[in-house]
Parts: sequence; structure tokens; C-alpha cells
Amino acid sequence: MASMVLAGLGLAAVGFAGRYVLKQMPILSQKMAEAVKNMPKLDTQSLANSKYYKGGFEQKMSRREAALILGCSPTASKAKVKEQFKKIMSANHPDRGGSPYIAAKVNEAKDLLEK
Repeated sequence: MASMVLAGLGLAAVGFAGRYVLKQMPILSQKMAEAVKNMPKLDTQSLANSKYYKGGFEQKMSRREAALILGCSPTASKAKVKEQFKKIMSANHPDRGGSPYIAAKVNEAKDLLEK
């Protein structure tokens, strides 16, 4: 008998809590809408100043583009090119989830700068 009373009190508590939450929903949704409005806007200028190159690939790769891909100077030594190649390729190798297209471009950049 006592367990039935406790179960009834538990159900009543759940019911009152649910009713309270439902009554507060319009207020909470209004506060959420205000919070979203007050969020700072995404600054496209800061994205433009990122260290990453924004353009696509050229039809025929130039020394400048190859240097941008590897993150070194167009006149970098073969040792520096090889070092940068290993660093970039380890992050973009197809066997490790990288894109085969990107890996091909990295290889092409290395070959062009080593000439």
C-alpha cells in the first residue's frame, strides 16, 4: 500500500514538473531568440586574412602555386622542398584518409620545385 502511495506521489511530481516546463517554454524560446540575435556576426574580413590560400588550382601549375601548396618559397632548396613535402603529404596521404587529388597536386608541386 505504501509503494502505491509513493508511486502516486512520484507521478504527481512528474506531472507538476512537466506542467511547469510547458508553461516556461514560450519564455525560454523568446530568450533563445534574443540570444541568437545578440550573437556576434561572422566576420568575413577575418576569414579573408587567413593564412590559407583561398583560390583553386591553376590549369598548369606554376612555381608560385607549387610553393603555395608546399608552404615554402619558390626558390627553396631541395632539402626544404623535401621536408615540406613530407609534412604536407603525411597529413594528406590517401592511405590515411586524404584526398587522392590533393596528394597528386602535392606530388606535382614537389616535382616542379625540385627541377
